Amino acid sequence: MNYVDGYVTPVPKKNLSAYRQIAQIVGKIFREHGALEYRECVGEDLKSGWGVKFPKLLKTKSGETIFFSYIVFKSRAHRDRVNAKVMKDKRVTQMMKERAMPFDCYRMVYGGFKVFVEF
Repeated sequence: MNYVDGYVTPVPKKNLSAYRQIAQIVGKIFREHGALEYRECVGEDLKSGWGVKFPKLLKTKSGETIFFSYIVFKSRAHRDRVNAKVMKDKRVTQMMKERAMPFDCYRMVYGGFKVFVEF
């Protein structure tokens, strides 16, 4: 079964354009280096009637929205190889030097997940 890196990130709405630009570049780079899928999903229905709501969990501020993002790999070992290539890619290292991130990296939640059920 596949392996997934998942991210949940609060992003100021005023920075959505900058976030999209970075995500498009990074997504292309991940795919070039072997990731099977790269998805950035912006929150739309975040006030469901059950469970802990994402805004409460992430303590979002006025003017922020939440992204649920994921990257799909063949396996954890494949993820590790792809991530190593991405982190060494000059386009990524240059972008990290030149650009301020359009979100607070310290508020991003991240983890690697082994697929448990698949249809």
